[in-house]
This record gives sequence, structure tokens and C-alpha cells, in this order.
Amino acid sequence: GNYNTLEILRETSVGMFLGDDDVDDLLLPTKYIPEQAEVGDSIEVFCYLDHEERPIATTLTPYIKRNDFGFLRVAEVNEIGAFLDWGLEKHLLVPFREQTERMKEGHWYVVYCYLDEQSFRLVASAKFKKFLKNDKLTLAPKDEVDLLISRSTNLGFEVIVNNQHLGLVYHDEIYQPIQIGDRIKGFVKKIRSDKKLDIALKPIGHLNIEPSADKVYSSLVEAGGFMALHDKSTPEDIQAIMNMSKKTFKKAIGTLYKARKIDIQPNGIHLVIKED
Repeated sequence: GNYNTLEILRETSVGMFLGDDDVDDLLLPTKYIPEQAEVGDSIEVFCYLDHEERPIATTLTPYIKRNDFGFLRVAEVNEIGAFLDWGLEKHLLVPFREQTERMKEGHWYVVYCYLDEQSFRLVASAKFKKFLKNDKLTLAPKDEVDLLISRSTNLGFEVIVNNQHLGLVYHDEIYQPIQIGDRIKGFVKKIRSDKKLDIALKPIGHLNIEPSADKVYSSLVEAGGFMALHDKSTPEDIQAIMNMSKKTFKKAIGTLYKARKIDIQPNGIHLVIKED
């Protein structure tokens, strides 16, 4: 379920056998052998069990690996469970006991991949929350984090943070199109007393003023030096034109005004043209 760098030990009619101090005679089938590969070379491969439950190596890149979260499509459902397309020939099993609801063929789900200790097989679970821990956080407010959008709720979108923690982005703080399965950057907005994480999709506080000001300034230049927006414009108009909240927009034009780059008038904001 992970990547390993192994040495090519010998070549046969069925493929090359790989190994190191811990692994001996792991088959890399002929169809996966890169051109120019020779005995003695080191090669990075992904290791898993094939259809006959034999350890095997591949140079294909799976969509998910062991102890990782992913957004995968159901390729097949049978009496054993759901089987996910994870980029390899053998599909990844989600047993019925690891499904929050009966999975449907062709549908996409956020899952966690792990090694089942009883069967020693890689399986996936749609009950991914049990693999997330917020009790030992090493994050701080304003930290940039990696997000996987995992679920929509009444409050907002639940997100998997840095492949370890559970967080929430509130609906009224989302100013860009997002959907379940998206992998995007975010920022820690607040760590609550119960260790819950509030996440923002844009930099927090003063960190957000600079890029927002740049965005407004660039848009103003592209518009020919005038935009019919100002600090009295409605949040809906600002959102539609600038894709940002009114609060962020007001901070941005305040920064530009103090820097004498714009003039704020009743009909909108004007670019200040400095004479040579």
C-alpha cells in the first residue's frame, strides 16, 4: 500500500524481480517495466496484492495509498461490498461494514485506505471520521493547510485538514465554487476549546489585506481605471464582481486609498494616475 525504492535483482520471462534488505523476489510484471531498466538499477514501485492475493509491484500511480484519504468512484458493487477504481487493475474493496450508506456504482465517495489487520489486505472505509484526530493539534491560527472537501452540512463544508484532522468551512465564508472531493489550500481561522477547527479559504486578518488589495487594483487596471463599486455597495454586488466579502473589499480599498493608488467617489473607485 506504499511506494518503495527497490533494486532490480533479476529478469525473467514474466517480469523483473525486485528486493532489498527486507524484501526478496517481489515481481514487477513485464508490462510495468520502464524502458532502459536493467538488473542492478533502483526503481520506485507501488506494492500491493494482485487478484490472486500475491504481493506484486507496479509502476502505475494509484489515486490513493495506505493511510491516506481520497475521492474515488465505485466501479462495481457485489455481495461482498463496493469496489473502487483507484487507478490499478485490481479494484479497492469497501466492505459493507465500512459504508455509511449502501454505495452505488458510478458514484463518488470520500474514503480512507488502510491495511486490514485480520485479512492483511488493503481496504477502504467511507467512515473516514474515525481516522481523524483533533486531540493532538500542532496547528496555530493563520497556518496554511491542505484541505480535502469531504461533506456538506447545514453549517458549511466539513474538510479533512492536512490528512489528519477534521475542520469546517462555514457557508457564509465561502467566496469561490467548491464541491466534495476538491483538494485546495486553506487557513486555520480558529481553534475552539473543544479542539474543533474553523477553517477559512483565504488568509486571515492582515494576511488577507495585501492579496485582496492586489486583486482589486489589478481588476481596476483591467477595467480601464474605474469600477462602479465602493464602500456603500451591497455585499451581493461586491461578491458578483470581485468574488470577495464586503468586509474584505472594504479593507482592500482602504489599503489602496491609504497608499494613494485609488480615489473613492460616490459613483465608484477610480485609479489614481500619477504624473511623471
